[in-house]
Amino acid sequence: MKQFKNIVGYVAGFMLFICLIPSIMWVVFGRDNLFVPRTWILVLALFLVVGGLCVALWTIIYMKKVGKGNPADAFNHEIAPRTQHLMTDGPYRFCRNPMLFGTLVFYVGIGVWLESWRAFIVPIVFIAILLVQVHFEEKRLEQDFGNEYLVYKKATSRLLPLKYFLNGVCAKSKNK
Repeated sequence: MKQFKNIVGYVAGFMLFICLIPSIMWVVFGRDNLFVPRTWILVLALFLVVGGLCVALWTIIYMKKVGKGNPADAFNHEIAPRTQHLMTDGPYRFCRNPMLFGTLVFYVGIGVWLESWRAFIVPIVFIAILLVQVHFEEKRLEQDFGNEYLVYKKATSRLLPLKYFLNGVCAKSKNK
C-alpha cells in the first residue's frame, strides 16, 4: 500500500507540475507556432527546461535514497514519510530547496519558449505560494533536526544557489 501511495504521489506531482501548469501557460499565454521559435530562443529554452528537470529529478532521487523520506509538509500536514536524515549534500549543498529551484528553472524555460513576458507570472505565483509552504517545512525541520538544521540554514540560501557560488568565488579570490 505504501509503495502504491508513493507511485500515485509521484504521478500526481508529475501531472501537475510538469504537464498541467506548462499546458496552462501555453493555453493562456500562447504561442501561435508551436515549434518554430528563433534558434537561440529554442536553445535557451531547451537548456533551461532540461536543466530544471534534471535538478528536480536529481533532488527526488537523492531525497528518497539519502533522506529516506520527504521534507515536504503541505501547510503543516504530513503528505509523505518525513525525512529521517537531514540532507546537506548532493543538490542540497547548493540551496535548501533544490526541487523548487529546478521547477522554477523549468517554468522559466517554458516562458522563454513561449516568448511571452506574461508567462513569467506563473513562476512568480508558483514560487510565492510555495515559499509560504517552505516556511512551514523549515519550522518542522528545525524541530526535527535542531541546531544541525540551523547551521545548515545559515550556510545555504533558501531557493537560489547564490551563497554556494558566492562562497566559492570569494574563497578562490582569497586564496590568490
